[in-house]
Amino acid sequence: MAFFFISFILDSMQGLLKSSSNKVKLIMLLGMLFTFLSSQANAIEVGDHLPLGQIQSIQGETFISEDWAKRNTIVQVWATWCSYCRTQNKYMQQLRQKVPAEQLNIVTISIDRRAESVKDYMGKNQYSFPVVMMTPELSKAIGKRRGVPELYVINPQGRVIQKDFGLMVDLDFFDLARYAAKSEKPTR
Repeated sequence: MAFFFISFILDSMQGLLKSSSNKVKLIMLLGMLFTFLSSQANAIEVGDHLPLGQIQSIQGETFISEDWAKRNTIVQVWATWCSYCRTQNKYMQQLRQKVPAEQLNIVTISIDRRAESVKDYMGKNQYSFPVVMMTPELSKAIGKRRGVPELYVINPQGRVIQKDFGLMVDLDFFDLARYAAKSEKPTR
């Protein structure tokens, strides 16, 4: 699709160059081309590397690179004002209660402006899953989002192995438990 769009723009530019009165149209076409190319390049997709690095939750927990390398990680980007996020956060809490932290990392990233609003929301709803505030570094790593909530599953090597945006139905959400590492039980 990108090839055809770029070909269309280039063909249009050749016609516009014949007339000096079409400079404004040429500038508009170049702007469209730049917008199209930049929007394609910034969105993180399945197979891409998503480096989380060291982050601190609003609950005071610090996560380091080694934590991400131990097991799969679910990352959800959300906001307190988002009705779909509120529904999905109920699912997230249930998933956290169902699957131990030793088997599956869960971290959520709030795009709210004030950490106090997020803390109040978490307390009011008695949620215990980790929340970090969106930072410029995380925003750059994640890239453009289609909206909230947006969810990524990242493997221990840091690759995105699943991406969902918008409200997931509860059955699909609870199917995320399949990414939990199976704990080894000693045999006797």
